[in-house]
Amino acid sequence: MSDDKLVGIVLVSHSAEVAASVAELAKGLAGGGTEVPVAAAGGTEGGGLGTSAELIAAAAAAVDRGAGVAVLTDLGSAVLTVKALLAEGDELPAGTRLVDAPFVEGAVAAVVTAAAGADLAAVEAAAAEAYTYRKV
Repeated sequence: MSDDKLVGIVLVSHSAEVAASVAELAKGLAGGGTEVPVAAAGGTEGGGLGTSAELIAAAAAAVDRGAGVAVLTDLGSAVLTVKALLAEGDELPAGTRLVDAPFVEGAVAAVVTAAAGADLAAVEAAAAEAYTYRKV
């Protein structure tokens, strides 16, 4: 499957370093196969902690290949910022969804599933299923 048919993934964190690290981890665990379009949107434009509608919108545009964009967030205002962008209707690519999933485990599941060529609904379901992962 070509990259232009893959679901894009945006990882939104209050920290640029956290978002970038989770993106690197998820891509690394997806293996050496198809390169999923993944973008980190962490922190503010000035490099501080927080969330930025502009960074999120730019990240979503960068990963959009026409198959939809799954957005995973860490907490609080990241969720609210993405919801506000979705409500505006023209800030994010068509087919963008906020995915209710744990940030790290959900990101890995989303990227692995997208790499297999799954559609947006399957990527969203795989990420959400990460809530059930047991550690003990």
